[in-house]
Amino acid sequence: MKIAVTGKGGVGKTTFSATLARMYAAEGRKVLAADVDPDANLGLALGFDEETLDSIVPISKMRKLVEERTGASADNKFYRINPKVDDLPDMYGKTCNGVKLLVLGTVETGGGGCVCPEHVMLKRIISNLVLHRDDVVILDMEAGLEHLGRGTTEGVDAFVVVIEPGARSVQTYKNVKRLAKDLGVSQVKVVANKVRNEEDEAFVRGKIPPEDLLGIIHYNIEVMDADRQGKSPYDFSEAVTEEILKIKEKIDG
Repeated sequence: MKIAVTGKGGVGKTTFSATLARMYAAEGRKVLAADVDPDANLGLALGFDEETLDSIVPISKMRKLVEERTGASADNKFYRINPKVDDLPDMYGKTCNGVKLLVLGTVETGGGGCVCPEHVMLKRIISNLVLHRDDVVILDMEAGLEHLGRGTTEGVDAFVVVIEPGARSVQTYKNVKRLAKDLGVSQVKVVANKVRNEEDEAFVRGKIPPEDLLGIIHYNIEVMDADRQGKSPYDFSEAVTEEILKIKEKIDG
């Protein structure tokens, strides 16, 4: 099972990704959660302590490693596009609550289509995670759609788009579905988060086809409390965990 969780900023991608990862780990599955967001905070949502997270350097920032694996340097404009990466999850991954966290980060660019060595490394790592590992792999993607334009998520089993009850979130879902088709990913599903009332739920159900809607997570202040205390929502909110468990059952089906 290889899932890329995407959506616009602030919709709750990380909360959903972390809770889903913890659930698979609780079943005894091998789980690798990759943080592909420049504002990396998946570790906190998984239950890591801040001291451990402060010691982690995103692979996209490991200039020496990138140079060693790709052959790129200030004096060499040519580099390998298929560097060895299969050992990196075990070398740099950190484990907590049964989930191995790999912080990839992202490449800061002025637009899509980057072919810099750092991007080559990240794309190769994600490809390896998706195509060559038996783990459950959950990718907590950066906000927006640039990663789709760069093709870093080719080969995943499904995109899960986390949305809020709003027109901009719905538009993001439509754009992801269109771009995912170009990557050969036919499964694009939706999780509606921060749903406050019946009107919000009616809005979501009126905009998202029933076959694409995995489920609804209601607005819950316990998630905010968990975030303030640097705790995992999985350990903090039974209500949210139960709602995501129902979504997981659909994913498994």
